[in-house]
Amino acid sequence: MLSALQPSAAARACRVLIVDNSAVARLVFKRIVSESCRFTVVEQAASAQDALDKLAQIEVDLILLDIEMPGMTGIEAIPHLRERSGGVPILIVSALCKKNTEASVRAMTMGASDTILKPLSAATKAGFAIELEAAMTRLWDARFDAAEGPAQSPLEILRRPLPSSVRAPVNCLAIGASTGGLHALAKFFDALPREIDMPILVTQHLPAEFVGYFAAQMKIRTGRDVVVAQHGEKLRRGAMLIAPGGANLTVKESGDAAKVHLDVLQPGSRLHGSVDAMLASVAKVYRKSAIGVILSGMGRDGVKGAVDLVGCGGEILVQDKDSAVIWGMPGAAVDRGVATRVASPVELAAQIAERARTFGWG
Repeated sequence: MLSALQPSAAARACRVLIVDNSAVARLVFKRIVSESCRFTVVEQAASAQDALDKLAQIEVDLILLDIEMPGMTGIEAIPHLRERSGGVPILIVSALCKKNTEASVRAMTMGASDTILKPLSAATKAGFAIELEAAMTRLWDARFDAAEGPAQSPLEILRRPLPSSVRAPVNCLAIGASTGGLHALAKFFDALPREIDMPILVTQHLPAEFVGYFAAQMKIRTGRDVVVAQHGEKLRRGAMLIAPGGANLTVKESGDAAKVHLDVLQPGSRLHGSVDAMLASVAKVYRKSAIGVILSGMGRDGVKGAVDLVGCGGEILVQDKDSAVIWGMPGAAVDRGVATRVASPVELAAQIAERARTFGWG
């Protein structure tokens, strides 16, 4: 059932569903969750199917989900839980998250919002309680940020004239995303025809240890040449370059070519690259022949770079609120007035393909 955010939602506790086949784990999670007045456990389930059955009767705001369960696994259950719950955030809490990067990336690609490691010993339980509450708080607060009405509605954006840049070829596609972005990227590239092969840059907020597996997975899924970006390499048709952990993925002109320039982040700064930096650099090099795409994510990363790209004649396409796990980054772009189009990842891919087929790509 859809859990609609009402204006008074901030005044009530976040309703949590715990899904784990271990009765001990469910008890521990319930105790941790109940210690905060901001959260309340409304139901528990011992299997994915049990959770689906209960979601037909209750409304929740957040789901805590294990991966290893009998019958339907947590990863297999994610799309069904999202559909049954109305798309509420799903936080994976599993012992696999640390030792198995593949499991974490697969879970987020399927639609999980985030993953944290289930405590493996009594010594780690205190730190786990802090981490769990922090993760739940981030996801709960992000939904309030997304609930704030944008300055422009998607309908108003659709009604305004398209910029002249849409008549230009598409020579670079730059995509930024954060929480919920892996799922959105999968949907986007499933819908973007393989022959539409302009150079593609992707800044997805991810821990550094996840980036290599993410690139490998995207290569298999899309059939494209997907690699983690290397400093100094040329942008080329058919290649998708993924921002590495700990650096901003930007581009600079070098003779008659555009090359990757990695700005290494200082120790103690943020752990992931900046969508703003990527879009701003693309604006300088490609101008009106570039398209920027902002997908699901917390915060406002991408807005400043989007302003630069639009100012140079480029387009900014953003994911719509209904399909986004977190509408923070896309919503901020809409609010700033820089979005050319607002749609689902599948529809955005179709719009890019239509422009490329009409005016070409390079």
